[in-house]
Amino acid sequence: MKFVILALFVAGAYGCGLPTFPPTVTRVVGGEDVRENSWPWQVSLQYQSGGNFYHTCGGTLIASQWVLTAAHCISSRTYRVYMGKHNLKESEAGSIAISPSKIIVHEDWDSYRIRNDIALIKLSTPVTLSDSIMPACLPTADDILPNGAPCYVTGWGRLWTGGPIADILQQALLPVVGHSTCTRYDWWGSLVTDKMVCAGGDGLLASCNGDSGGPLNCQNPDGSWDVHGVVSFGSSMGCNYPKKPSVFTRVSAYIPWINNVMASN
Repeated sequence: MKFVILALFVAGAYGCGLPTFPPTVTRVVGGEDVRENSWPWQVSLQYQSGGNFYHTCGGTLIASQWVLTAAHCISSRTYRVYMGKHNLKESEAGSIAISPSKIIVHEDWDSYRIRNDIALIKLSTPVTLSDSIMPACLPTADDILPNGAPCYVTGWGRLWTGGPIADILQQALLPVVGHSTCTRYDWWGSLVTDKMVCAGGDGLLASCNGDSGGPLNCQNPDGSWDVHGVVSFGSSMGCNYPKKPSVFTRVSAYIPWINNVMASN
């Protein structure tokens, strides 16, 4: 089941998690270009420097005026949220950049132990939903994905460790790794809590720098997509180091916090 705050969505034909142009989800191991506008909730969080804006993190549109991202993506910089993008290097019809009016980082964010790595961005104006811009669904509170569930990470992160940021939005299949298995990995076993979800490893491509804050997309039986994870951290050996999954903030553990922040702001 999926959790939807109906009052916060723009009225009209667009619900949550059902793209007009469904993603081409193959079982390809590794990253690949996405079908254009097939992940219409994916946003590019960009910071300003010297009069220009640069991609730094991903994020997920979850309501007409709210974006979900990672706490570690946020600093004192000036940001904008770019939506409806496919190729970051090109001007695209239907894309729009909106400034935040508020950025709320989880009050218990712990950068040392990487706990509560979640933040919400309130846009300065509600976005008009369209074929290229629509929200993802949220999972039911405390929903736990089964081991091996086929989920997809999306983002414009680096194509390999130390490599360039992707121009075109990428997707990669990252099956869920059970909590008991994920905690066995040497250096980060003690970091992984039950408020996190692991995915990938076993030689699969992982999330990389620039993917942070973006969604782990998992499909419901009705065909809609929930954002079950927020890209948080990965292997210290690099993005493509085999046998180690990526670690995501588990969105279902924060549904009450998300509801409270959106209702009170």
